[in-house]
Amino acid sequence: MDPPPGLRRQGETLVRRLNKSLYGLKQASRTWFTTFSDAIQNAGYCQSKADYSLFTKVQGTSITVILIYVDDILITGNNIQEMEQLKAFLLKRFRIKDLGDLKYFLGIEFARSEKGIFMSQRKYALDILQDSGLLGARPNFFPMEQNLALTSTDGALLNDPTKYRRLVGRLIYLTVTRSDIVYHVRTLSQFMHEPRKPHWDATMRILKYIKGTPGQGLLFSANNNLDLKAFCDSDWGRCRTTRRSVTGYCVFLGNSLISWKSKKQDNVSRSSAEAEYRAMANTCLEITWLRYILQDLRVPQKTPASLFCDNQAALYIAANPVFHERTKHIGIDCHIVREKLQAGIVRPTYVPTLFQLADIFTKALGKDQFVKLRDKLGVRNLHSPT
Repeated sequence: MDPPPGLRRQGETLVRRLNKSLYGLKQASRTWFTTFSDAIQNAGYCQSKADYSLFTKVQGTSITVILIYVDDILITGNNIQEMEQLKAFLLKRFRIKDLGDLKYFLGIEFARSEKGIFMSQRKYALDILQDSGLLGARPNFFPMEQNLALTSTDGALLNDPTKYRRLVGRLIYLTVTRSDIVYHVRTLSQFMHEPRKPHWDATMRILKYIKGTPGQGLLFSANNNLDLKAFCDSDWGRCRTTRRSVTGYCVFLGNSLISWKSKKQDNVSRSSAEAEYRAMANTCLEITWLRYILQDLRVPQKTPASLFCDNQAALYIAANPVFHERTKHIGIDCHIVREKLQAGIVRPTYVPTLFQLADIFTKALGKDQFVKLRDKLGVRNLHSPT
């Protein structure tokens, strides 16, 4: 970095120290977060060990929560006076702007009513459709053909792969509130290096599905219990190239969906039971992390979280710690399911495949089953289709 004009004298080689980090430097974001976290902790707030961007302050029955993302800050709590004191402190310590009640945050729209809080990315979805020229396209009722298997070798290469990469990247951020397209976007993101014609066609189909449901989002009900429950599933050998299985899970706080994932497993499983057991292990890790977050928010979990799985063999492996010929090759890290079961953190439970909600995160489903599971996930459409 060069000093400002007129500051350097001819032949001078002195080094100057910055009193304030400059915007754009590699160290700027870290310096800002360190400055903010030190200031807010000096004001009596505790930094969460599960999420360093979360700060809480508890005084008796009063709780105030701060969540920071770079320079965007959310404040909530049950004590209006304490929140006003916090805002006055921040206004005095930093140059910030109070935007009032939460309506728009990082491209996510929030709407409040007596029923609860609705979260969606309608404007962001419409911007994607407009940039793609599909605002007038005929919508599809589900995002991908049933059991569609895409590979890295079928079809002709795209002339301009940058357009595909940019579009899929935007769809990835859309999955922050659109759990119904997580599996499909994850599948397409595997082909960023060499996208082909079938991959582009599948992307266009997802956009046409979004065209019919731009206002889809999640409703966090005001009348809800605060018990954790989770569904986990795996599709054995789904990837045609590597033969690795796909893990899918979703976690609910009461009836509100708060976490979900679709991911290809790191290892090749020798059986469907092994693939399901690995999915259970990943879900246990997510439940453990969520319990830490809820503990910081003073929402303790007094009962084990129900973990629903549709593979009885995997449930037997989790419940029976006996060494077996068919399970001795499974990684030790997967046996965290047994550890969490014995610690009373999770309670594995069987659920029929027809009612396995995580099935939507492991494969492309037909219209009827897709719509059924999507509705059970709590995905709602607050706006009328455009």
